[in-house]
Amino acid sequence: LKRMAGAAAEPLPPGYAPDPLFLAEPPTEVTTLPNGLRVASETRPGSNAATVGVWIDAGTRFEAPKLNGAAHFLEHLIFKGTKKRTQRQLEVEVENLGAHLNAYTSREQTVYIARAMKKDIPQMTELLSDIVQNSSVTPGAIDRERSVILREMQEVDGMPDEVLFDYLHETAFQGTPLAKTILGPEQNIRAFQRDDLVAYINSHYHPHRMVIVGAGDIEHDALVKMVESNFGAMPAATDAKSAMTTLDYVKAEPAYLVGSEVRVRNDDMEEAHVAIAWESCGWAHPDAVAFSVIQSLVGSYDRAFGSADCSTSSMA
Repeated sequence: LKRMAGAAAEPLPPGYAPDPLFLAEPPTEVTTLPNGLRVASETRPGSNAATVGVWIDAGTRFEAPKLNGAAHFLEHLIFKGTKKRTQRQLEVEVENLGAHLNAYTSREQTVYIARAMKKDIPQMTELLSDIVQNSSVTPGAIDRERSVILREMQEVDGMPDEVLFDYLHETAFQGTPLAKTILGPEQNIRAFQRDDLVAYINSHYHPHRMVIVGAGDIEHDALVKMVESNFGAMPAATDAKSAMTTLDYVKAEPAYLVGSEVRVRNDDMEEAHVAIAWESCGWAHPDAVAFSVIQSLVGSYDRAFGSADCSTSSMA
């Protein structure tokens, strides 16, 4: 760190105090609705804009082997129309508001996010509710997205960094749910039918495994009212399988890091791509924030950047 930051890495002078502006961190408010759905928010008034998202504990680690790739497949399908809106109506509505709608899938979560002006947040919250609860999942859309995802898989296979981290998870968490890839195997993508994807939604898209998050110029009480109006009628899980919590799934199929390595040799490549991983603390650990800061401070190096020794966060 001293090599990167120079004098900035020296101990702080006596009596140093950070600017109060950097200490004005808004509190995180959390409310749980009767159906088990949680609403969390951080209010930052004055920006006249906000972000609202739906975080669902429905990532790759919760997929059965034959359904590996289902969460990512649904991420593609979710914007292709609902029982209330066609795909075109959905797209035009978002564009007319000047809003932003996006989604991503990880090994542990599926996330749908909307960013808009403050006055449009109620409308975007209703839209998120519609796509999460009423997605059409039509056979025609499935076939179209099947081709899109297969092309995406070909593109990813040509990205060494993406392939490298799939190999890393596969060997570091071998034999556990975290070893599975997010995109899933090609044979699964070719085989998915509507019943498979609807069954996955029915198994995992339940309020007790969701969090609605708001950040920006939005009051917590106002967000809770919006969520109650649009998600409050979402039924709680009734059967034992659907009522399983995220912790239940993790206890049933735990993931653990094992000491191992994998080497894939390709003499057609001129470069070597290497990743090293070791076990650290989890997100719920008190040191998680400190580790995130260290990660940002250390930064990354790429000789193509032309930015001296390292490319780091401005916090350094």
